[in-house]
Amino acid sequence: MTESLSILNILIYGIYLSGMLVIGLYFAGKQNTTEDYFLAGRSMPWLPVAMSMYASLTSAVTYMGLPGIAYRSNVTLLVVCIVSPLLAPCLIFLFYPFYRRLRVTTSYEYIDRRFGSTARRVVAGLFLLARLGWLGTVIFAPALALSTVTGIPLAASILVMGVLATVYTVLGGMSAVLWTDVVQFVILIGGAVWVACLLVMRVPGGFMGIIRIASQADHIQLNTSVSLYEMTAIVVGVSFFLQMMQDYGTDQVTVQRLLAVRSYKGMIKAVLFNAGTDCFIIATLMFIGLGLFSFYQVNPAALAGDISGDQIFPHFIITQLPNGVSGLLVAAIFAAAMSSMDSGINSMSTVLVNDFIRPLRKKAHEDHSDVTLARILTLVLGVFSTAMAFYVSSLEGIIEAFATFMSLFNAPVLALFLLGILWRKSSFAGWGIGAVLSVAGTYWLQNHTEVSWVYYFPFSFIISLVGGALGSVVLPGREGASDLVIWTRAAMNQTD
Repeated sequence: MTESLSILNILIYGIYLSGMLVIGLYFAGKQNTTEDYFLAGRSMPWLPVAMSMYASLTSAVTYMGLPGIAYRSNVTLLVVCIVSPLLAPCLIFLFYPFYRRLRVTTSYEYIDRRFGSTARRVVAGLFLLARLGWLGTVIFAPALALSTVTGIPLAASILVMGVLATVYTVLGGMSAVLWTDVVQFVILIGGAVWVACLLVMRVPGGFMGIIRIASQADHIQLNTSVSLYEMTAIVVGVSFFLQMMQDYGTDQVTVQRLLAVRSYKGMIKAVLFNAGTDCFIIATLMFIGLGLFSFYQVNPAALAGDISGDQIFPHFIITQLPNGVSGLLVAAIFAAAMSSMDSGINSMSTVLVNDFIRPLRKKAHEDHSDVTLARILTLVLGVFSTAMAFYVSSLEGIIEAFATFMSLFNAPVLALFLLGILWRKSSFAGWGIGAVLSVAGTYWLQNHTEVSWVYYFPFSFIISLVGGALGSVVLPGREGASDLVIWTRAAMNQTD
C-alpha cells in the first residue's frame, strides 16, 4: 500500500534537504588544514559533538529497526538501555586517555604505535570494509521507507539519499557534519517523542492500554532463557556491550568526534550525555513498536497486508498523521540516515588520508592539497557507499544486515585494541591467527546455521581475542611498545 506525496509534504522534505545543503555551503572553503577538515580544529564545544555522536550511530537501522522488532517480537532489546551507561567508564578511562595523550587523528594511529604500521593498515582496512557495508544499510533503510509509503522506485530513493548526504559532506567537512547532525539530532528525538505521545492518544486506554494489549500478545517480555536460535536478554546484553565498545571506543566514526572536543572534561560530558540519550531513545523506540502493535490490533483495517515489521513505522506516519506533520516525521527517518552517512564517509576519507596515503609518502605534501584530496575521496566514497545500498537491499531484515557486516569486520578490531591495551606481551601476528579463524568461523555461522544474529558479534570477538592471546604466546609482541599498555601508564592523567 502506498500513498501519494502531498504538496505540503514535498515542500517540507525540500526545506529540510535544502537546509542541509546550506550548512555544507556555509562551511565550504573554510578548511585550510586537514585538522580543520577532519577534526574541526579540535575546538568544538562538547554538546554539539555529543549530539553528533548520537545522531551518527543512531541510524535509520535503529530508528526503523527497533520499533519493527518490538512490533513483531518482544522488547528484549531494552537491555541495551542498561548496557550504554555501563560502557561509559570503559570509554572514559580505557580508550580515550591514550588517544588524547598521543593527539592522534585516527584511533588506528594507536595501533601503529603499539604494533607497527602493518597492523595499522590492516585494522584501518577492516574499518573501511565494515563501514562500507554499514553505510549501504543506513542508506537503504530510509530509501525503503520512502519507497514503501510513496511508491517512488527504491533505486531512485537510494540515489537521492546518497547524493545529498555526499554533497554537503564534501563541501563542509567535519564542521558541516557536526552542525547538520545537531539539526538531525533534534528531528530524531522530537519525531520519536511525537509519535510515542500520539500513539498514547490513539490507543484506547492510553499508555496502560498499549501495555495491556502488547502484554496479552506476549510482546512485553525479556526473554531470559538460553537459546542459540532466538534473541535472549543475556546474549543481547553481552553482544551489545561488546558491539558498543567497538562503536564508541575504537571506531573512527565516534573517535573522530570525541577528538574534536576542546578538552578531556568536555569529552567526558559528551560520553555521559550520549549514554543518557541512548537509554531514552531506545526505550522510546521500543515503546513505539508496542504502540504500533496495539494500534493495529485495535484498527486492523488500517494496516495493509504487505507491510512488514521494518516498514511499519513509516507506514503509520504517512497514513495516520496529517499532511505536514507526516512530512516532518518522515524527515526524521531521512535525518537518521543522512547523519550516519555523512559521518561515515567523512571518517573513511580521514582514515584513507591519515592511515594509508600519508604514511606511504616519501616526502611531505602541503596541507591544503590534502584537504582537496580528502574532498575527492569523500565524493568517491559517497558514490561507492550508495552503490553498496543496492547490495544491502537483497538482505532480509535491517538489523540483521547490520549485524552481518559488523561481526565479520569490527569484532576482530576490538579484540586487537583490547589485546594491545590490556596485555603487554600481545602481538599483531598472534592476533592475525585469531582474526583469520574469526572471519572464517563467523561467515560459516551466518551462512550455514540458524543461530540468531545476536550471537554473531560475541562469537567473532571471542574467537579473535582467545585466538589472538594464544597466538601471541607463540609469536611474541613488540616489547618496545609495551608502555602503551594501561597497566604501565599510572601517571598518564588527563587534565586538559
